[in-house]
Amino acid sequence: MSIKLNQLADNQGATHNTKRLGRGIGSGKGKTSGRGVKGQKARKSGNVRAGFEGGQNPLYRRLPMRGFNNFNFAVDYCEVNVGTLQKLVDEGKLDANLPISIDSIIGIGLTKKAKDGLKVLGNGELKAKLHIIAAHASASAAEKLKKAGGKLEILPKKEYASGQKLPKQA
Repeated sequence: MSIKLNQLADNQGATHNTKRLGRGIGSGKGKTSGRGVKGQKARKSGNVRAGFEGGQNPLYRRLPMRGFNNFNFAVDYCEVNVGTLQKLVDEGKLDANLPISIDSIIGIGLTKKAKDGLKVLGNGELKAKLHIIAAHASASAAEKLKKAGGKLEILPKKEYASGQKLPKQA
């Protein structure tokens, strides 16, 4: 038995006639063509995205966020340049003989919050011999401090957070 091209056909029930919309009341799909009555979705361009609630804050935005986020682990240091420290020493606001920490920086009004500790950056010139206690320091700042004969002490973030008393300026 051979297959003839003129005898090929789909299985019975495999194809369906398309719905003829808007062809009178008797068709069952007349007038509104199965779209119900009025409203945004009854219009020709009434397709709204999934989750759209008519401008109301949608459910996915009303629920709290869950899961991992790197923002929770971001470190925000209170940054100060060695040039700024030298200027403060020259003006007499900082004593070069006492250790300089985040508390002394707050004490003179350079910043209001300790954040995650003091970070010393290397912008500017440093002539004074300073002892700095910080949470972090750039390589250029450490080099300039060493060149001026000063001392840099790096404390971990834990010790800042534990409420340990750091030395204050008078």
